[in-house]
Formats: sequence, structure tokens, C-alpha cells
Amino acid sequence: MTADGFVAALLADEGGSDWPARVPHRLDAVLAALPLPARAGMRTAVAAVETYALARTGRRLAVLRPDEREDVLRSLALRPRLAPLLDLLKVPVLLAAGTERTPLAPAPVPAPEDPPLDCTPAGEWPARTTADAVVVGSGAGGAMAARTLARAGLDVVVLEEGGHHPTASFGHRAPLDRFTELYRDGGATVAVGRPPVLLPVGRAVGGTTVVNSGTCYRTPDHVLTRWRSTFGFALAERFGPLLDEAERTLRVAPQPLDVLGNNGLLTLTGAERLGWRAAPLRRNAPGCKGSCQCVVGCPTGAKQSVQLSVLPDACAAGARIVTGARVHRILLDHDVPGPPRAAGVRARRPDGGELEILSPLVVVAAGTLQTPPLLRRSGLGGHPRLGRNLSVHPATSVAGRFAEPVTAWRGVLQSVGVEELHADGILLEATASPPGMSSFVLPGLGRELRRELEGSDRLATLGAMIADRPSGRVGGRDRALVRYDLDPRDGDRLMTAVRAMGRLLFAAGATEVLTGVPGAPRARSLDDLDELLAPVGARDLHVSAFHPTGTAAAGGDPRRAPADPEGRLRGVHGVLVADGSVLPGCPEVNPQLSIMAAALAVTDAWLGGARHGG
Repeated sequence: MTADGFVAALLADEGGSDWPARVPHRLDAVLAALPLPARAGMRTAVAAVETYALARTGRRLAVLRPDEREDVLRSLALRPRLAPLLDLLKVPVLLAAGTERTPLAPAPVPAPEDPPLDCTPAGEWPARTTADAVVVGSGAGGAMAARTLARAGLDVVVLEEGGHHPTASFGHRAPLDRFTELYRDGGATVAVGRPPVLLPVGRAVGGTTVVNSGTCYRTPDHVLTRWRSTFGFALAERFGPLLDEAERTLRVAPQPLDVLGNNGLLTLTGAERLGWRAAPLRRNAPGCKGSCQCVVGCPTGAKQSVQLSVLPDACAAGARIVTGARVHRILLDHDVPGPPRAAGVRARRPDGGELEILSPLVVVAAGTLQTPPLLRRSGLGGHPRLGRNLSVHPATSVAGRFAEPVTAWRGVLQSVGVEELHADGILLEATASPPGMSSFVLPGLGRELRRELEGSDRLATLGAMIADRPSGRVGGRDRALVRYDLDPRDGDRLMTAVRAMGRLLFAAGATEVLTGVPGAPRARSLDDLDELLAPVGARDLHVSAFHPTGTAAAGGDPRRAPADPEGRLRGVHGVLVADGSVLPGCPEVNPQLSIMAAALAVTDAWLGGARHGG
């Protein structure tokens, strides 16, 4: 995509610095990682801006003077039908611009050697093999399931669509380059709806645990009570000791103050001045160096993602991992009385070839968004609630400008939790971004935007996520088609969260707050913030989400739950569900521990039944 003129206009490139000229090339690399529809949409949007410039000036953006280019963009921003194009295009351009302007510092220490994994690329795996159990997916749920079954003496094969990325591969590559490689669809998974929601999920050995924040909350007791009493999710009764086991495995502990960074320390200051409950988050990152790169692969190996903590134990017990293998369908044996039985899986290699693994047990842990399409492709998608009940933790962020440098990308990426509003379904977390990935909230165009970008080291950032009603669904067979319409109650919670984050930042000493809302970009006082936000609704925010759950929920009511109370898929023998999709409702916190406990409970229950002939 040729976007030199648009990039020059958006960033007010007047030739005085080298880095803006490198942004179009970086932008092309970002877009190349996106799925075809997203690339086509971006090209169409850039073309529309160029067409507008031609109609207004008779010349393309690249040949206009800097002031003429800026005039075109400002005129475009005033047109209600075309202004959203600018909002759409700013995000990838600012990602590319931030990466070029703030290059990655060298890794602070040599990367440690990862624990060994028994990984075989799909192209090197035999066309037909057998196993006692096949686990589809190697994330939080799949890893725990594989370890549990392998330790019980089963011959376990884990199939992972993504590749294996060792810690040593992270330290000397730009975060943005890793982002597009470690996430499905280059990080551009979107739930269409009102409003559209960006929903990035990982695709690698270790799944999304490779690219999450490392925050480890236990499932709240009131959530477990609701799962048991309302949904009949019997396994929730066992979660206490299973959460303990997950915490021990991941070496979870509160993050020490000396590595939090200014972003977290300012959050603690603001919360203390308001009298709000806040503390450093519990994380699976002993020895964290504060490199602020959790979401693109920890370069120091401190974050105990499951490819460093759970899968090595599974492999030590005999499990094997096949990488680059997309499971196309679960094989079924229909020549038995009653419901069909699992007979294994068929997977596709990157070159289009296929492999089969025959097995009487299939554990589906492909992820909340991928499990429903897999079950449909396998002829197991008949339950009317499969793919429904999707919760996603809608999230938004706010930034505060401070008089002194904050340099939020030095320190822990997600460092402090503010639980003052958690009883109302709102969890605030101090969340920064890696170098070159922190420009989402910046307002303005041209010279104004350039000033914001060059002053981004003085910004502190907060994020909020909402315990949402299950307002989404996952359709599709070959590809997940995600739909999510924000519930009005949850929209109100997001707006409450924006106001709360602004209040906290002002309490910490911010001179202004950047809302991320194009029509109400900056406030310089609490009264100013309230006045600006009065006409704003949740659909005006940049909404993203990170924790999809619930699309193959377990429960006691066969009409409501595709899986039974112990995580066994209904209508078939030998298929277990052991990822976020099995959770019956929103966990209200970062869900890694909840998913690991659920997978451990599901596989333990199956092993207990198998030992007793169930």
C-alpha cells in the first residue's frame, strides 16, 4: 500500500527528522500481517483520503506542501461520513510511527535457555499415528490438560496451529514485529457489532499466555458461587486447591515495588490520595526486569507463560507437541451403539498436506473463538448454544500527561490493580505498552498529533475492563465469525470507568487527561472532564477486549450448556472442553488461573471416571 503522502500529512513530516520517512515501510509490514479483508479495508480508506485530496486541491497528498496536507486532513475531519476513516487509519500509522521513533533498547540481560520441549513441526510428523489422548491447543487450558493426562501415564500429543518461539527470539526484534507474528491475524481479530471491538488472541506454543500481561487473579468466590448455583458447573466446587496448584506452577507473587516503573507508582499515588483500594498486581513473573514487553513475548524469560512452566512438565512426562498443525476436524466412530465416539483428529500442515492422529480421547482447547468452528467442522455443532454466551471483558484506556517524564514503557507492563469499583464490575489496571506501541490514545492531526507523539514519554496510562453480560457469539465453520454488541449496562460501566481513570490521574498530579475520544480529546480538570464526557457514549470510545470466554459452556442444564457439568461435550463420547470456552460466565478478572483450574478439573474428573469405568 502506498501511503507516503497520507503518513506525511498525519505526522506533519516536514523533513526535519529521519524517522517519519521510515514509517510508510513499517506500516506496509504491519498491514502485510493482517488478513486480506483488513488489508483491503485499509487500502480503500487511504484511497478515499487521496481521492478527497484530489477533489479539494487537484493534487495528491505527497506533492502538497505540509500546511496544505494538514488543511486537507482537518477539512476531512469535519465531514461526519469521512472522519471515521481518519480514526481507522491513525491506529496502524501510530503503531508504525511509535516503533520508528522509539527503537527497542538492547535486551538488558542475555536470554536464559528455555526448559526443553518435545516439539516437532507438522511437516515432519508422520501422516498417521496413534495416541491415548490428543489435545487441540497449547495455551493455558491445553497445557494444563496435557500435563495432567501425561502425568497419569497417557500417551499425549498436543497439536498447535502456531509455531514455537523461544525466549531468545524476542530480545532483539521490535515489539511490533513480534506482535504481528505472535497474534492470530496479526493482532487484528475483530468482533463486529456496535461498536466494533478489537479482540487480539495469541497463536503460538503457549497460546495467549505468551502474549498476555502476566496478571494472575484467582477466580473470585462470588463468581464460583454463581457458576455452581446458577449454571450447575459442578467443577467450580473444586477450584480452591486447583487455583493453588496453578499459582504454584506459575510462581505467582505480588510484583515488588522496585520494578513497577513510574506508570504503576503514579497509579498507587493517585489511589492513595483518593482513598481507593489499590496494590501491585499478583503476577507469574519472578525476577521481572521491567522490560514492559509481556504482550509481545517476555525477552528475559521472567514471565512464566505455559511454554516455560507447564508444557515442559508435560513433555517430561512423555507428551509431544506438533507445531504448525491446524486441526480441521475431530474424527468420530459412528459404528457404536448410542452417541458417536471420538476416534482422533485430522490436521492440516502449512503446505496443505494432512496428518491424522487416532485417539479415543480428544481434549478441545483451541480457544474460545476457535473451539466452536472446530466442533462445527467435525459435525459436533448441533447444540443451539454452541458459540453463544460470549463474554469478552470490554476494555478502554485513558492517559494522563505529567510535568515530568513518566516513560511508561520502562517498568512492569500491567503493574497495579485498582479494585475500588470492582464490586460494580469495573477493574482498573495500570497498563503501559512496549516501546512503539503506546500511541492509541493520542489526539489530533498533523502538527498537533506530532507534538503529542513527541511528548508521549510524559504520559501515564490506565486501562479498565468491564465484567460484561454475555453479549456475543462465534459463528462460522472454517473461520471464526465473531459478533458482539455492547450491552447498554456495560456501556454505562465503561463511561464510569473513563471518569474514574481521569479522576485517579488528576489525583496523581496529571496536568491533563487524554480521553481517547476524538470529539472530546483532552481535559485539564475534573469539571472539564465531566463537561466533555456529558454527551459522550461508549460507542464513541476505542473499545478492545482480551479475555473471551463461554462459547462451549459447561453446566447442568442440557438446553443451556453444550458441555456437561464436568466439561464433557454433550452428544459424543470422548470429547472434553478445556479452554476459556468452558467457563459458564465472565470470570470478572484476568482469566488465566480460572482457565488452568478448569482444565485441571475437567481432566481430573475424566481420569477419575476412567479409573472407575465411567
